[in-house]
Amino acid sequence: MSSKGLDARFSTEDKEKIIAAGMDLTNDTRKGTFVQEDSDTIVSESFTKDVEILSVKEAAEKISDFQEYWGKAFDAIGKEYDEETDGGYFIRVKAGAKVEMPIQACMFIKKQGITQKVHNVIIIEPGASVYLITGCASAKAAKESAHLGLSEFYVKAGGYLNFTMIHSWDNDVVVKPMSAALVEEGASFISNYICLDPVKDIKMYPTAVLRGERARASFNSLIVSHEGTLQDIGSRVIFQASNTQAEIVSRVVSLGGKIVARGHLNACADKVKAHLECRGLILSERGNIHAIPELETGFRDVDMSHEAAIGKISKEEIEYLCSRGITEEEAQSIIIRGFMDVDILGLPEIIKNEVKKIEEKTLREGL
Repeated sequence: MSSKGLDARFSTEDKEKIIAAGMDLTNDTRKGTFVQEDSDTIVSESFTKDVEILSVKEAAEKISDFQEYWGKAFDAIGKEYDEETDGGYFIRVKAGAKVEMPIQACMFIKKQGITQKVHNVIIIEPGASVYLITGCASAKAAKESAHLGLSEFYVKAGGYLNFTMIHSWDNDVVVKPMSAALVEEGASFISNYICLDPVKDIKMYPTAVLRGERARASFNSLIVSHEGTLQDIGSRVIFQASNTQAEIVSRVVSLGGKIVARGHLNACADKVKAHLECRGLILSERGNIHAIPELETGFRDVDMSHEAAIGKISKEEIEYLCSRGITEEEAQSIIIRGFMDVDILGLPEIIKNEVKKIEEKTLREGL
């Protein structure tokens, strides 16, 4: 179907979940759209000649060099992966193209008790740049379901990819994404992860490999963990070339759930500059945050650092805002929104404003 029929396809309840995962069902602010419901591709459409968007099944049949990429990023990091999947998308941005409006993809689980298994391939050709938003969501009817997602990123020389994943699951969905990015000379890979809604269990540990000089990677996470939730979320950067840079930044809030925030910087070359940072707030005695930073190198000429801080909202901050006529719940929400600063994501203004609206709505309901 055409993306023009997306809005009419979903119920009001399902649309709320999908929009909460960053989807623009009108496509007014997007340059391409891919939507998969359970194992079926609903929409696969590009609005510019500079971007190819296909289901992986269609790409395997039509794209001549498809097999040159399939699984190769996972091979590069020695990661085994399940080749039996039932969907996913293929997105390629052509060399030199500067795609200013984002491309969007949505993985939606509708049915109860299913496992959605997808494998995505994203290629940014030399000198190209793009913002890609992937929203993952589930209907309230999708009880006891699971999402297993494989994603491979290839950012060629001088390319730029800002990839933002927004999760809007339900509280009994199990999620296990796995991703690997190969970043070449002078290229930048930014990976943003946002999870503010309840979920049962998420485990993810994406890896970026910096293969060429002046390559750069950044992993940023904004996470709220609700009671009954386990979120084991980390990021890893492997520096295979000199003069490369990376940072891993996490902002996590526990409302009673458990968060394990991992980070691993492994410098296999000299002249590396990298930083790892985790900051957490605990708002419930039942909550738990465990920060696990790792720095690894055999070279002297590197500059690598890490810091972690976990605490609670101070009583003085709450009292100050309450003295201005704000309720305690509103004061708490204001402080958390300031702590979960979306500016760290490096998004264009239009998408940053969308994320702020999602954040504000979710925190207001969650608190």
